[in-house]
Amino acid sequence: MSQASFATHEVFNQSPPFEDVNLFAADRPLAEAVAANGGAPAQQELSEFGRHWGSAAMAARGRVANENTPKLRTFDSRGNRRDEVEFHPAYHELMAHSAHAGVHNSTWNAEGKPAGGASEVVRAAKFYIAAQVETGHLCPITMTRAAVAALAEAPDLLAKVMPVLASRSYDPSFAPWWTKRAMTVGMGMTEKQGGTDVRSNMTRAEHDGDAYRITGHKWFMSAPMCDAFLVLAQADNGLSCFFMPRFAPDGSVNAIRFQRLKDKLGNRSNASSEVEFTGAYALRIGDEGKGIRTIIQMVQLTRQDCAIASAGLMRSGLAHALHHARHRSVFQKHLADQPLMQTVLSDMALHVEASIALVMRLCRAFDRAPLDAKEAAYMRLLTPAIKYWVCKSAPGFLYEAMECLGGNGYVEEGILARHYRESPVNAIWEGSGNVMCLDVLRALSREADAAAAVLHELTGETLGLPGAGEAVGFIGKAFRRPDSERLARLAVEKLALLAAAAALNAVSPRHAELFAATRLAGNHASMYGAVDLAQADVTGLLQRALP
Repeated sequence: MSQASFATHEVFNQSPPFEDVNLFAADRPLAEAVAANGGAPAQQELSEFGRHWGSAAMAARGRVANENTPKLRTFDSRGNRRDEVEFHPAYHELMAHSAHAGVHNSTWNAEGKPAGGASEVVRAAKFYIAAQVETGHLCPITMTRAAVAALAEAPDLLAKVMPVLASRSYDPSFAPWWTKRAMTVGMGMTEKQGGTDVRSNMTRAEHDGDAYRITGHKWFMSAPMCDAFLVLAQADNGLSCFFMPRFAPDGSVNAIRFQRLKDKLGNRSNASSEVEFTGAYALRIGDEGKGIRTIIQMVQLTRQDCAIASAGLMRSGLAHALHHARHRSVFQKHLADQPLMQTVLSDMALHVEASIALVMRLCRAFDRAPLDAKEAAYMRLLTPAIKYWVCKSAPGFLYEAMECLGGNGYVEEGILARHYRESPVNAIWEGSGNVMCLDVLRALSREADAAAAVLHELTGETLGLPGAGEAVGFIGKAFRRPDSERLARLAVEKLALLAAAAALNAVSPRHAELFAATRLAGNHASMYGAVDLAQADVTGLLQRALP
C-alpha cells in the first residue's frame, strides 16, 4: 500500500485497516468452541458468514449506521399521526444481512418449536461475529428471536405469526404485519416509577371483546420500528403479557404514541423510545396475572444474547489491538514483540478464550435443555451468572484495547470508541448486575437439588485445575449463608469463573489451567497484564487469537 505524502511528512508506521478478514476463520478459539459444543458441521456456513461480515463493506455499513442516527417522524406532512422511525439505508442493510442469515429465527422451526441440533450454538457464532461489526441493529434481531418463546403461550396467535417470523427476508415497510414478507418484534416492560420492579407497573389493560385496550406508558420501549411488541400491563387479575401490533385489525395505525427517542451513550444505530398507549389494541399472551412468567421466557433468551454480544465486542477489541501491535513499531521493535505488551495482549486473549468457551457452553445447554434436565438446570442457574460476568467485563476490557492503540483508539474514526460506548448496555439491559445475582439466588432457593447437581458437575469438570476446589468450597458456603445476598456478587463471579474454567477445559485444557491459575487460584489483578505468564506459551496464545 502506497504511503500518503504531505508537504511536511510521509505517513508510515501506522497499522492498516483491520478489514477484509474472515472473522470466523481468523478466530481459532471461536471455531474450537463451536466444534466442542456440537457445531462442527456448520464450519463452512460460519466461514462464509465470517468472510462476509469481515468485509470492508460491512464495516462501512456499521460506521455509517451509527453516524446517521434514527429519527422519529411523529406526523406526516398532512398532520396525520404516524409515529414512524426513519433509519439510514446502512441500518436496513445490516438488518437484511442478519435476517438473510437467520440470526433472528434459525433456532426455531416453522411451527415455532426449538429447531434442535446445535442451532443455538451455530446461531450464537453468527451473533458473536455480527456484534464485532455493528451491535445496535442486533437489538430487534434478538428480541424477534426471543419473542417466539413467549408467544408459545398463545398457540393460535403463534400459528398466525410464525409464517411471517420464520421468513429470512427483511421488510422495513410501515404496514400491518400480516401483509408483510417478514416482521420484527420489540418489547416494553419498564415504566418511570418501577424500572426493574415491573410489578409496580401502572399501565392498564381493559377487555374489548376477545382483545384488550392498553392505556399507559413505557419509559423504555425497545426498537420502536418493530411490527409488534410484547408489553406488560395490569389486567383484572394482575400483571399480564400482551401482543401489541403497530396496526389494529382494521388496518389503522394502532394507538402507540412515541414521545421521543432516547439519547443514549452508545447503541446509537438502534432506536429506543418513550411511549404512551392511548387505548392501544392488544391480544393477551398467557394467563392473566402471569405476565412475568410469560415474558421471562423471552428475557432468558435476550439475556443469553447480551452475553454473546459482549463477548463479541471483547473479541473485536482484542483483534484490533493485536492487529495494531503487530504493525506498529516502537523503540526499534514491533509493539507485539515487547514483553510488557505481550503480557497485556495474552492476558486479554486468555479472557476472550474463556468468555467464548463459556457462552458457547451455555448455548449448548439451550440446545439440549428441552430433552435434558441437567442441561435445563445449567441453563437456568448459569444464564444470569454468565451474563453478569461477561457483560460487566466488557467495558474495562475495551478500555484496555483502546489504550493498546494509544490516541488512535480514542478517536471516532476507529471502531473501538464505538465499541467502548456500546459495551455498558448489555450489563444494564435485561437485568442489571444486582438483578442477575438475585436471580442466581432465586434459582438456588427454588431448585436447590438441581443447582447442587450443576455445581457437582462443574466440580468434576474442573478437577485438578488450580484453585478450582477452593472456589467450589467458597461458592457452597457463600450461598448457604443466611446473609448470602451480601456476598452474592463475589459468589456469582466465582461461579461464572468456575464455569468458564470448566468450559475452556473442554476446548483447550492447557489454557484452562492458565485461566484457573490466574483467576481462581488467586484474585486476578484489576489491570490486564498484571499477572505472571512466564510459564505460558504467550506466542501460541496470541497466534490462536489472530493468525
